Amino acid sequence: MATNQTEITEPRDLLDERGRITREGWARYPYWRYDRNQIRASALRIKEWDYYAIIADRRDEADGERKTDSAGGADRRDRPNHSSFGLTITMSDLGYAGLFAVCFLDFERRYCHQVGTSRVMPLGRTGFPSDPEDGTVTYRDRTLELVVTGGRGERTITFKAPGLRDGRGEEGLQGEIRLEQTPELESMTIATSWAEKRTAFYYNRKINCMPASGGFTIGGNRYEYSRSSDFGTLDWGRGVWTYRNRWYWGSASGNLEGVPFGFNIGYGFSDRSPASENTLFYRGRAHKIGEVTFHYDPADYLKPWRFTSSDTRLEMSFQPILDRTSETNLGIIRSSQHQVFGRFSGTAVLDDGTRLAVKDLLGFAEDVYNRW
Repeated sequence: MATNQTEITEPRDLLDERGRITREGWARYPYWRYDRNQIRASALRIKEWDYYAIIADRRDEADGERKTDSAGGADRRDRPNHSSFGLTITMSDLGYAGLFAVCFLDFERRYCHQVGTSRVMPLGRTGFPSDPEDGTVTYRDRTLELVVTGGRGERTITFKAPGLRDGRGEEGLQGEIRLEQTPELESMTIATSWAEKRTAFYYNRKINCMPASGGFTIGGNRYEYSRSSDFGTLDWGRGVWTYRNRWYWGSASGNLEGVPFGFNIGYGFSDRSPASENTLFYRGRAHKIGEVTFHYDPADYLKPWRFTSSDTRLEMSFQPILDRTSETNLGIIRSSQHQVFGRFSGTAVLDDGTRLAVKDLLGFAEDVYNRW
């Protein structure tokens, strides 16, 4: 499907009196004003979520640490862990259910463990803010504690999950992570609807390359983020979805020779003729690219993938490390999710024609099918 790449450059209401998007397209900042009261749909169909992925790439440091341990016999527990690792945080109110989870990923060991919990029929009572610049969300129960504060300038995430394990025999997660979000940092924001039902809409903001600091412990092991090399990504979404959907999403953030670089790619749900969400980020600026296709084997998600764009501005290979997968089948509600973490290598071309060489950039790509 060809896209017109309509860019929105001024603030406007998201929905009109009929519950339809006033003007569809994409933007560098969240110009659309979201108001839950303007939605023309049952509260059971409204979906609101915040998802964070914070990744630290310690590949070179891990190699050095193994040599030190071999020579000197140093105790790993006496200092921060240096393997490549990540943490993902999911907070969602899907109308009929609320889902909250934290997942630890150790890329060196190809290990992940998630602790999650749910609420029945929250119907918007979780209290997700309508402004994408407001990060304030709170959830607490005996299984999991998630508190996000801030927004403009910095987001702070504190968390606790007593049952989370790190695969080394340690258990019990707690910590705090800070993500910097400077006002000039551009992002990808998109507002599109479904061709078959224009009151069903997808309003989404993806922020890449947010410098991360702070860290967490799991039992006796400490994991630290460094703002000079580690980054967080935010997937902020509000909308009304149709019942059956399959989407593809990929994201990565890191450094290219000391310069922050990342990308957001995706397709497969809603009518994308007004705009795609495919965007490169370099030095805090957004560079819009054409349609991107995911080439992979759905029978084996750990085989190598490829990514190509219609304008040839993104050409990437992807070597998977681990498949964070989940399956739910409750009859009327079904979800099949494969979020595959790995390394991207290839080329990306900026708006001015500058060609960037990418080598082993740590990120993820996912294939998700939902009946919800």
